[in-house]
Amino acid sequence: MNIHIIADSACDLPVSFLNDQGVSFIPLRVHLGEKDYEDQLTIKPKEVYDYMRAGNVAKTSQASPETITNQFEKLAKDNQPALYIAFSSELSGTYQTAVMVQQQLLEKYPNWKLQIIDSKCASLGYGLAVRYTIQLAKQGLDLEQMANAVKEYCSHMEHIFTVDRLEYLARGGRISKTSAFVGGLLNIKPLLHVEEGKLIPLEKIRGKKKLYRRILELMEERGDRLSEQTIAISHGDDEEAALELKQLIEETFHPKEIIIHTIGAVIGAHSGPGTLAVFFLNKHIQEASWKS
Repeated sequence: MNIHIIADSACDLPVSFLNDQGVSFIPLRVHLGEKDYEDQLTIKPKEVYDYMRAGNVAKTSQASPETITNQFEKLAKDNQPALYIAFSSELSGTYQTAVMVQQQLLEKYPNWKLQIIDSKCASLGYGLAVRYTIQLAKQGLDLEQMANAVKEYCSHMEHIFTVDRLEYLARGGRISKTSAFVGGLLNIKPLLHVEEGKLIPLEKIRGKKKLYRRILELMEERGDRLSEQTIAISHGDDEEAALELKQLIEETFHPKEIIIHTIGAVIGAHSGPGTLAVFFLNKHIQEASWKS
């Protein structure tokens, strides 16, 4: 691979997969009480979800400048061209910190080539972009070609998701505590999406069946050639719901592939257990043959 790929833990892809593909990994941080952890390295998502189910509030922070510097400088010393696809800058400061570190290292390694992309994506929407980048690297594209292609891909990624309990969003300041209480009583599920990297509420729906039906409607309205796409589903420690949604998507759209992974500790700390999300493209982009 001529271009080295870098991702961070908010892509919600397994570390084992990233290691197998030669992708460098930058962990964001999770804080449970007085203890600090590195997402996907020193803490598992289920630990965070169980902590939240017990009524506790998990906190997160961006990757440290030291962690990013260590990752980048290894490549800069070898003058290895690299592409870092970053978690949405609207949801984390990691992208801005990476740009700052890049500028500092270029003073020491002026010939080093690094492109940093603000994916404006999260969870497996971001993860699909990382997978796509791996495909591009295997085709032998140069750094600029890869960066442009990945930016285009990310700009067409749809995120449709819901949370199990509105109180998790209330804790994060997304909605009022009163709305969370009433919503819980009425079995109301909020449906949200991502717009320019920001979380935007779409509507509130009562009941699981109506929720699934509405998700499929949105996929039909927004998706392009879904039968030719790889669609991703991520979940907050609720694989059963993810598999239910997968079956409905398969029956309705017959996509090329559906991948399912748990939402990682960092994003899960804000969305909570029971979150369910689906990711797909609103413009068809040709994918290379995928070989894991």
